[in-house]
Amino acid sequence: MKKKTKYNVAVVGVGAVGIEMLRVLKQKNFPLGELRVFARSARSIEVDADKYPVEQISPQGFEGINIALFAGTEGERGASVTFAKEAVKRGAVVIDNGADFRMDKRVPLVVPEVNASDIRKHKGIIANPNCSTIQMVVALWPIYKKAGIKRAVVTTLQASSGAGRSAVEQLKEETTVISGRDFISINVDLENRAMPQQLSFNVFPQIGGFAEDDYTSEEWKLVRETHKIMHDDKIKISATTVRVPVRTGHSESVYIETARPISVERVKHILSKAPGIILLDDPQKNLYPMPKDVEGRDETFIGRIRRDPFVKNGLWLWVVADNLRKGAATNAIQIAEVLIK
Repeated sequence: MKKKTKYNVAVVGVGAVGIEMLRVLKQKNFPLGELRVFARSARSIEVDADKYPVEQISPQGFEGINIALFAGTEGERGASVTFAKEAVKRGAVVIDNGADFRMDKRVPLVVPEVNASDIRKHKGIIANPNCSTIQMVVALWPIYKKAGIKRAVVTTLQASSGAGRSAVEQLKEETTVISGRDFISINVDLENRAMPQQLSFNVFPQIGGFAEDDYTSEEWKLVRETHKIMHDDKIKISATTVRVPVRTGHSESVYIETARPISVERVKHILSKAPGIILLDDPQKNLYPMPKDVEGRDETFIGRIRRDPFVKNGLWLWVVADNLRKGAATNAIQIAEVLIK
């Protein structure tokens, strides 16, 4: 991509991630020339009091666009399947938040804090990883570089917004607060349920469809995407992904076994100096990351770092990030920032 002072950008999709992309572009003062917003139908939207005209998506709409940010659709084939190559044909570099190109060997899968150099290998399309993968590899990479990682076992606690706006609405509709001392009533008879189970006052261990060995598609993403991003398919990774009644912010309990000994104090020091990470780890003062505190933030927060008293080189981490920001929109725009440099 030729160096310019401003770049014409397209945002494809106006769901939760698309809206966040518009917000992050403005907040990060991305050097925008023309901004076009595409969706299935034309309309006008408002984001933080700014109005954006939305055009009906078409191949011709990508004429003159330098960077096309596809908001992506998890669980089904996204718009990038139809329009990404059309955008590339017209000179744009596509950064796709959907799952359609992530495991394509010709497409880099990038988290800038980990493998920014892979961006150079792109042939017109760069893939944004799954939200839960992004925050995990941001946490693991600094440790991996110093001590290696043989094994990782992760349980994710994923917010409703990870399944889109309809899941957030389900959580809201299921929960009705009654005034006074009465407890909260739950409306579970929703006609248009987005989730396979009740979400309010409940957790359930299914994100995505069940696949090989009865692991869900989301669990396999954590395995395969981490291997690709970190360029190491020998790390033994096992995952359980759980949906929880949180609006925004994914939490992960991550257990690792390092290849070489490393102290908890050394891990804390390394993580405190690593890009994109905020260490919040003072359990005696009840300080540790929580999703309610990281909403709207771009960093990955880490705490509860402790050794396994029974397994040599075993360590626990607690990792929290805003899944719409670092887990999607912010990571995509960070890729664009590296691209234009």
